[in-house]
Amino acid sequence: MVFCRACGKELHETAPLCPHCGAPQALASKPAPRSVDEGGFFDYALRPLTQYAVFQGRARRKEYWYFYLLLMVVNFVLGFLSGVFDSSGLSILSALLMLAALVPSIAAGVRRLHDTNRSGWWLLLPFVNLVLLCFDSDVGSNRYGPSPKYPD
Repeated sequence: MVFCRACGKELHETAPLCPHCGAPQALASKPAPRSVDEGGFFDYALRPLTQYAVFQGRARRKEYWYFYLLLMVVNFVLGFLSGVFDSSGLSILSALLMLAALVPSIAAGVRRLHDTNRSGWWLLLPFVNLVLLCFDSDVGSNRYGPSPKYPD
């Protein structure tokens, strides 16, 4: 049941008009259910770059590890090309890439820990955080927001 926008009386949710006052009612369309898998590799891998310094919320394991995989592949390719062409310019480019990815990496790590219902301060413990970053998401909402993997 919903309430009329004009008179406030209770009416059925599919009623186009209020039976009490005759006011037209907008039919509320239900939002489409969210898919658990929204996007491919690059959608997940580039998401931390679009959320450059967002430390609130949650990030799926897929988003976190795809981002790091992409960074490592790009860094490997730049290092390989630097060795093949004996170019220090590519080495500098690789270092600049890692420097530019520092803040998104920390933000993605904090959001990943939030997804497991842990504080982002766990990132300060080098080996413990590696284990914690591999844990699965909490089912449903936690204190850091709704689950991106298990929508309510």
